Amino acid sequence: MTETEQYMVPVDEYLKVGLHIGTKFRTRVMEPFIYKVRPDGLSVLNVQKVDERIKFVANMISKYNPQDILVISRRENGWKPVQVFGNVTGVHAFAGRYPPGILTNTDLDNFMEVKLIFVTDPFPDKNVILDAAKIGVPVIALCDTNNELDNVDLVIPCNNKGKKSLGLIFMILAKEYLKSRGIIKENSEFKLTLDDFSSE
Repeated sequence: MTETEQYMVPVDEYLKVGLHIGTKFRTRVMEPFIYKVRPDGLSVLNVQKVDERIKFVANMISKYNPQDILVISRRENGWKPVQVFGNVTGVHAFAGRYPPGILTNTDLDNFMEVKLIFVTDPFPDKNVILDAAKIGVPVIALCDTNNELDNVDLVIPCNNKGKKSLGLIFMILAKEYLKSRGIIKENSEFKLTLDDFSSE
């Protein structure tokens, strides 16, 4: 098995965007994903575990219709990746402030029922995670080494603060989602690049 077959993208691409560089803070729940701590105190995530989780999540979300998924990013660096992911896949996407009550208050005009929620960071996106817990909807979260995992069902460990890192994850997930749903047949049909998913 070659490296390219084994990983979703060549390892160099993960390293180039700093996907594996965590923070100086480490929570106990994120320790299993940490490969080592650099001399400057920054945590380094295990790239193989990151890749395995991206692959697992790509497979999982492909089982859901676009209208059943909600992707959220309160953090500004995630706005563009989330919006482009939503545009490409047809998935509901909120970049910026999460409108309170849209999952729990049936009287609201913008009320929606979804079966899966995906957040770019459990801390700024905590309100949607709390709502998801109230209605029993599973939550997938991109988590850095400093995140807590309250009410998070599935983690993709990664640098969830970098524009390029977020862009690469959402680009991979968009491409795999379209392939799994039969919208494109092979990678070459996917015309968007990392620059399309990451803000300048």
